[in-house]
Amino acid sequence: MLFRASAKTVAVMAFDGSLFLHLTDQFAHLHGHRPGASEMRSWERSIPVLAAALNDAGLGDVEIMLEYALPLNSKRADAVLAGVHPSTGEPSYVLVELKQWSEALSHEDDPTLCHVGSYTHPVLNPVEQVRRYCDYLVDFNGAVAERGHRVSGVAFLHNATEFGVAGLREIEIDGRGLLFTGQRRGEFLEYLRSRLSDRHAGAAAADELLSGVTAPSKQLMSVAAQEVRERQQFVLLDEQQVAYRMVLNAVEQAKRADRKEVVVVTGGPGTGKSVIALQLLGELYRRGTPALHATGSQSFTRTMRKVAGSRKREVQELFKYFNSFMTAEKNSLDVLVCDEAHRIRETSANRYTRAEHRTGRAQIDELIDVARVPVFLLDEHQVVRPGEMGTVADIKAAAAKRDIPCHVVPLDSQFRCGGSDAYLRWVVRLLGLEPGGPVVWEPDDRMQLVVADSPREMEAFLESRRALGYGARMSAGYCWRWSPEPKPGEPLPLDVVIGDWARPWNLRGERSVSGAPPAALWATDPAGFGQVGCVYTAQGFEYDWSGVVIGPDLVWRGDRWITDRTASQDPVFKKSTPDADVDRLIRNTYKVLLTRGMVGTIVYSTDAETREKLRELAGSRRQRQSSGV
Repeated sequence: MLFRASAKTVAVMAFDGSLFLHLTDQFAHLHGHRPGASEMRSWERSIPVLAAALNDAGLGDVEIMLEYALPLNSKRADAVLAGVHPSTGEPSYVLVELKQWSEALSHEDDPTLCHVGSYTHPVLNPVEQVRRYCDYLVDFNGAVAERGHRVSGVAFLHNATEFGVAGLREIEIDGRGLLFTGQRRGEFLEYLRSRLSDRHAGAAAADELLSGVTAPSKQLMSVAAQEVRERQQFVLLDEQQVAYRMVLNAVEQAKRADRKEVVVVTGGPGTGKSVIALQLLGELYRRGTPALHATGSQSFTRTMRKVAGSRKREVQELFKYFNSFMTAEKNSLDVLVCDEAHRIRETSANRYTRAEHRTGRAQIDELIDVARVPVFLLDEHQVVRPGEMGTVADIKAAAAKRDIPCHVVPLDSQFRCGGSDAYLRWVVRLLGLEPGGPVVWEPDDRMQLVVADSPREMEAFLESRRALGYGARMSAGYCWRWSPEPKPGEPLPLDVVIGDWARPWNLRGERSVSGAPPAALWATDPAGFGQVGCVYTAQGFEYDWSGVVIGPDLVWRGDRWITDRTASQDPVFKKSTPDADVDRLIRNTYKVLLTRGMVGTIVYSTDAETREKLRELAGSRRQRQSSGV
């Protein structure tokens, strides 16, 4: 939340200009950069209109919470109005989505999407947007979790006429999704009076909402079975729902017009790509539409087979690998959902491929050919192995070669790392994956960051968090040799050795050994805590607390990072792999490892100068005191 005050105070501050200076400063503090011009313009044009409406309705003592951050998520509601219900006397909350649009068109035959002149792709109907914000808030805020009737939502298009946005009203309207235009301002005021009392201040209600306990995030694997087989467990927001609807619409259009379409969904870690993939698979599965899920990750696919398909073989068979379609007939599927598509390889052939199947065809061509609607969900910054080539440009080029329409939907909000945009930005700046150089971490109450002085200290810290009921894992850069797997009953080899501290790598095989889970289940089985995970077993997963060991392959010297390919034991780095590619892949590896935590990350470097730099950038003393290290 960027600001909170009564409607009277907001109106006064908007009039004298101090409100927008405060919002800008607070935004920069929380996010590490200034807000964009369009966001600042929306504040200046929309907030005064909302404050004036409340005061004209006699609701000047209602509390306004501006840019209210949704729990465990980087999304923000434009405004949450807090007050007392005039009939029940209970706290009452109205979420308001403010739009400056003067007109908007409904998207063909899907009223949940719409087209606005300034956007090149469909966006979510604001009625659907605010309704999903309400549902999400009720799901995750303890103050309203059992009192959903206290929450309502409206979209206020204060510049619009009824004629200009008539198509938006084709959507179903309910108490959490209403639409008011500037032309019907009087009706908006009446609605506000029906939900908020003019006799009581809203400060206490706002306090109650802000102090509501945040429910734990519904982690992807723990609800996968229900998601695929039964019903939707996650509330998709904004562009996530746009991506979901775009795919379902493409499926229907492909059936009607007997043609193919490609959909690409891009986003960083935790933006919900895998959640969208599961919801799509679940919906298509329930409709009886032929569809499969595929990844290039053995860990992810095997885990999905075990969790989502437990005790139901036909569900297990929905999860395949990218190289499963070498001999498949063209268009034999209606939909292929390619999750973690940044891991697409140049070809599907490997050393086990039979000679007659070594066609030299590009893997991306196989994936596009097999389905009427191939869907690719990817993050180009998670490419960690040479030969991985799942980029937007590659996919668009392959589609264009076949004259197939290709739609790209970018995801902005993210759910990993406590929904902390500031932490993700800190990581990419730290590793030089965005320009500007590293910055000092500013705590944002969403994500915790700690620097450890030793691996033993890191492990003890994680053990203390596990004792409190949190999940935790340790992972490391690929800087230690990986011994052959032991025979059953033998102890795991202690490969990751740092001084007098030593722990085994996670298993590589498909069976449990000496109590340790197989590689594919390291991130989800509680018994995985005893081993150190590598990027290939951690990628695609999340856990509450993440311990990361930065090895000698990435060290800080003077004013920059130095990557040392000779310190890496990763067998995929061949002599023929250029130094520039190795540098990028090592940095991407640590980006993946540093963004697995949902609650916090504790990091340790084997290099003394690097540890000192990390302490400086992490505000180490302050963080260690607040985290109990």
